[in-house]
Amino acid sequence: MNRSRPENLLHERRAIRTLTLPSLIRLITEIDDNGPISHQKGSLQGAFGDLTPGQLRHAIDIARDLGLVHADEQAPDRYRLTASGEDLAEVYDTVARWARARHFPDTTVDFVTRVQHTLQLTSRGPQAGVSSLEPSAPHHVVTEFLQAHPRVLNRACIGSSHEEALGAGRAA
Repeated sequence: MNRSRPENLLHERRAIRTLTLPSLIRLITEIDDNGPISHQKGSLQGAFGDLTPGQLRHAIDIARDLGLVHADEQAPDRYRLTASGEDLAEVYDTVARWARARHFPDTTVDFVTRVQHTLQLTSRGPQAGVSSLEPSAPHHVVTEFLQAHPRVLNRACIGSSHEEALGAGRAA
């Protein structure tokens, strides 16, 4: 059974919201740029010294749950990207290049901020934002990624719904 268009859009937006977590962007791009993270003492915290252990654990848990990172306690490479993780790293790079070429959201922002803002722009749809920004290119690459990796789309939505329910429970 196919989901209705509004429901698909809602799931896509939830998945994009998950993919814009700064610690997840950092984890995926760090492994993509510098290779797997080893078991060597301090290698994990050394690579992410500016993230708290909680932020890092949350990013690893999300990445594992979405099938983006393979973690093996016995292998020399403790954390490495899966095929979908490599594809997401390419999405992040493509989105960042697109944004950098258009000075979006500003000329002096870092990689993570560029990716976050551009992905947030894509979650509004291919025609969102200022027409001169041509947002259809990032939207297209994100949509292709989510279609090619339905586990990311489905698991991100389940996790998002679960976190929203927990948040609603705390607020009561």
